[in-house]
Amino acid sequence: MTGRVFTKLLFSFVLVLLVGTAILDFSLRPIFEHAMRDDVHAARDLILGSILALAAAILLAAFLARRVAQRFDRIVFFANRIAAGDLSARLQEDELDELSDVARALDATASRLEQSFHALEANRRELAALLDSMQEAVVAVNAQGQVIWSNSVMQGICSSAVREGRPLVELLRDPDVLSCVEGALRQRMNFNGKAVSVAPGRIFEVNAAPTPGGGAVAVLHDVTSVERAEKTRRDFIANVSHELRTPLTSISGYVETLLEGHEQVSPQAREFLAIILKNATRMNRLTEDLLALAKVESGDYKLMLQSMRASAIVEDAIDSLTGMVFDSGVTLEAAETTDSPVLADADALNQVFGNLIENAMKYGKSGKRVLVGAHLLKSEDDGQNMVEFFVRDFGPGIASEHLDRIFERFYRVDKARSRESGGTGLGLAIVKHIIMAHGGTIRAESELGAGVTFFFTLPCAPEKKPSITLETAAQYVSD
Repeated sequence: MTGRVFTKLLFSFVLVLLVGTAILDFSLRPIFEHAMRDDVHAARDLILGSILALAAAILLAAFLARRVAQRFDRIVFFANRIAAGDLSARLQEDELDELSDVARALDATASRLEQSFHALEANRRELAALLDSMQEAVVAVNAQGQVIWSNSVMQGICSSAVREGRPLVELLRDPDVLSCVEGALRQRMNFNGKAVSVAPGRIFEVNAAPTPGGGAVAVLHDVTSVERAEKTRRDFIANVSHELRTPLTSISGYVETLLEGHEQVSPQAREFLAIILKNATRMNRLTEDLLALAKVESGDYKLMLQSMRASAIVEDAIDSLTGMVFDSGVTLEAAETTDSPVLADADALNQVFGNLIENAMKYGKSGKRVLVGAHLLKSEDDGQNMVEFFVRDFGPGIASEHLDRIFERFYRVDKARSRESGGTGLGLAIVKHIIMAHGGTIRAESELGAGVTFFFTLPCAPEKKPSITLETAAQYVSD
């Protein structure tokens, strides 16, 4: 680099000298010719002096060109050090000219870059320390699914050493983690899941999210203790409820036997026995609901899904509950329906409609009628179509502050009225879990004085492609 700059500068200086000498020679040519005719020695001395002056000028031009080229060489060397990552490099030019101004500007730029780099490095170390101190395992991958960073918790979970550049599939074999990360990479959306095979005997909640650079980051939260406690709670409730069924049945049977003996039982004893029977019946219903809730909340709860017409489901619900509704004085009517097929478990849906219609009769009895219907909900993004069912009463309604909590266990809007009607506070919780197991959602809308409407959705059954039998094919060929 220095040789080329030096050559160009020297050539420029020599070219300027030659041009100046040529102009001077052209201007003084008449004087030279007159002097050469009069005095030969004077002319020779003049030519020799011109040659010596030109040589001295060339040497001075070479010296100046060399100095400028060396300064350019220092700037190039400085730029190469900065490009190599040495942000401590400085030029430190002391001369007062344009090149020194450029050098000082480059020094200031390098100083700011060094400060910014140190600040970024400090932030990176602080972020790494923060992520390493987390209880959750964190791993980041690039757009190709290769690991670019992981914290110490993730490194402790993986069976093999975590090294940058290795594909995530080589470190974690759990399909749920890999599917969440793949979904975040391809669809640029957040994905959630539950992983059970990352580490033996441990359960993780997986949250994967896309990153701006085209990659993704996954966070694994250990919920083993929570799942174990939840399983213990469900098992305890199921076992206790199961054990209570026998004594409660015995109590109810003996009380009913005593009440049948009209002559031997006094009016006061009959009143006490009626109270015992009422509470034993309520306890029996509570144990049944606890068993049902524990069943639908367990991971072993399986649905026998089959394709069913939505209108047929509504008709079956009305037919199966007509007798109970007739005794209550409430009219059960069918509203708008659709023939769209849905994937559903018939027995589970009978329980859903039974709980919802029973609640409508108890708390909306003043409205004198209950509507049951369904309509199709088409997906706007060409996704899964849904059918939305509804059960509506025309009673006093529910205040808005209760609508978000009525699906919680044992939550009652009116505790005294609920106990008086024999409610356990678990019916809507059971309904919610059954609908969620179907892949649907449930909600409630209400206006005070205008009744309550419960809505729940079920996914539509996939359309069956027509199959061609041998007879059909033969008929087609013959035609």
